[in-house]
Amino acid sequence: MTVYSLNAQEILKKYWGHENFRPLQEEIINSVLQGNDTLALLPTGGGKSICFQVPALLKDGICIVISPLIALMKDQVENLIKRDIEAKAIYSGMDYREIDLTLDNCINNPEIKFLYLSPERLKNKTVRERIRQMKVNLFAVDEAHCISQWGFDFRPEYRQIAEIREMMPKVPVLALTATATRDVVDDIQAQLGFKKKNVFQKSFERKNLSYVVRICENKTDKMIEMFNKVKGSGLVYVRNRRKTEELARLLKSAKINADFYHAGMPYQKRVSKQDEWIKGKTRIMVCTNAFGMGIDKADCRMVIHYEIPDCPESYYQEAGRAGRDEAKAFCVLLYNHGDEAEMNERIAVNFPDDKEIKSIYQALSDYYQVPAGNNPDRYFDFDMADFCLRYNFRALTAFSCMKILEQCELIGLSEAFYEPSKIKFNFNNAELYKFQVENVFYDECIKLLLRSYGGMFDNYVSINETQLARQAKMSQAELKKILVKLHALEVLDYREQKDSARLNFTQTRINTENINLDKALLKQRKKKYTEKLHSMITYADNLSVCRSRVLLEYFNEFGANDCGVCDICIDKKKTQLKQEEYESISSLIKDHLKNPQTIFQMINADTFKNMNTDKFIGIVRILLDNNKLQVNKEKQLYWTGK
Repeated sequence: MTVYSLNAQEILKKYWGHENFRPLQEEIINSVLQGNDTLALLPTGGGKSICFQVPALLKDGICIVISPLIALMKDQVENLIKRDIEAKAIYSGMDYREIDLTLDNCINNPEIKFLYLSPERLKNKTVRERIRQMKVNLFAVDEAHCISQWGFDFRPEYRQIAEIREMMPKVPVLALTATATRDVVDDIQAQLGFKKKNVFQKSFERKNLSYVVRICENKTDKMIEMFNKVKGSGLVYVRNRRKTEELARLLKSAKINADFYHAGMPYQKRVSKQDEWIKGKTRIMVCTNAFGMGIDKADCRMVIHYEIPDCPESYYQEAGRAGRDEAKAFCVLLYNHGDEAEMNERIAVNFPDDKEIKSIYQALSDYYQVPAGNNPDRYFDFDMADFCLRYNFRALTAFSCMKILEQCELIGLSEAFYEPSKIKFNFNNAELYKFQVENVFYDECIKLLLRSYGGMFDNYVSINETQLARQAKMSQAELKKILVKLHALEVLDYREQKDSARLNFTQTRINTENINLDKALLKQRKKKYTEKLHSMITYADNLSVCRSRVLLEYFNEFGANDCGVCDICIDKKKTQLKQEEYESISSLIKDHLKNPQTIFQMINADTFKNMNTDKFIGIVRILLDNNKLQVNKEKQLYWTGK
């Protein structure tokens, strides 16, 4: 029985072992199979990849998957191969010959069902021409919000997808994202050239999640208190690498099993730490937003944001890694009076002035010795720490400038990724045998390679130098020296392991003074970023509206009922307060508010500072709900009741 004789349900059972699809998956698949351009909005953990993998297996030909996340691409390719589904990937940093071979295989081998591409590869004329020669059955665009200028993670290289579509107008496109507002939804469809609007959207509501904001001056103590109360595994999101190590150390000192994770660690260490958390050997992972994408751990019971994310999209996506098993879980944001000032500072850091942007571009040109007028067709290994140290830049400022240069399509910057060492023989069997006879010194090493790995005459094959050196009874340095020499003799192509970010100049290097930044567009983006940031501040400052409803309404989902499980809903339901206690504290609040004050000013006032903060805020919420308190434009509370 061939794959094409099966139906969608049978494919799901055969390759994934599931009896039934999750909500909306089947409808999305049917839309794609009918040849419709389709946009699927499914929340984090909603099973987006099934929506393109199943229809691609049901149709003759290959599915082109466009994704900006190298680590996720590699994980999906490995998972497909484990299920006996042929898949390949091309991403930034791969050598031309390896790319060429991969593309040839996708054209000539009908067994290959998926080709994963990073979006910047679509600019390459050779790649485009080779795609034209493939029998493409579907274009799948992952993280589709990246194509929209109004998305929270705009990537200009995504705009190339529309041009690829023009080459193959009959091939449908499936765009997928977990988070998009109404204007982003419209923009995605327009940018991808949808023939007609066609959106499948699962509700953003997660009924098992309890959204909580804890107003506290000492976030560390509150975090430890919460992990002592809530059992099970958890995540703590912070904004910088140093903080991950610092908080993990504090949690350990409080006898809580914790570790840290950030993108600056070596690949093998990241994999090991990730694996320890997934298996439950590490209870709490303190991490930057580099952790979590594509990680499937169903029983995470609590996600704490130690600092406020830049936008509700990021918050929803990261908080949504809790409770994927649909059991109750907590999404906690720790908030204090210093956060709003810190968030406003982010605006200045994320949108540096022209002079700073141009100085970074000049420094990058000097760093790689790329003169004006030169257009190097290659990717450079990029070490942010070394670059900043050499030119005395602040890392945050440098990163922000580089993101703007990337959006202006002057440079490209890929995420750090791990690429194992690879080998491919340039000689055929007969030529290699002749070389071995004439060069006895290399004979044993070549025999070892041939015994240890297969397919090296046709493909690049990953190798492990440590293992090979042990088998050859020599040091790793000696083995590498032989491989480098064989590479120089053109017997084989040896690609040494890499674990770094990659940078390239996406157009001819121009004189720095001639850089023409689109100030109107940058101003518009700054405005959009500021609005999103203020939406997060509004979410945190909110004292009276169900938190789930606030998030749903941000994503244009109106009319939902109160969730009943967030901190605001729970405080409204509490009846433990005795009437006299409620009246006593209400009277104190009324007397205190001769002049309007913020909630932070009140908490720190002598009248209330020894009172239980949660109880005090609960009463404030009840007073707001009964219109005895209101909030003015300066976010100050004032008394309106009798």
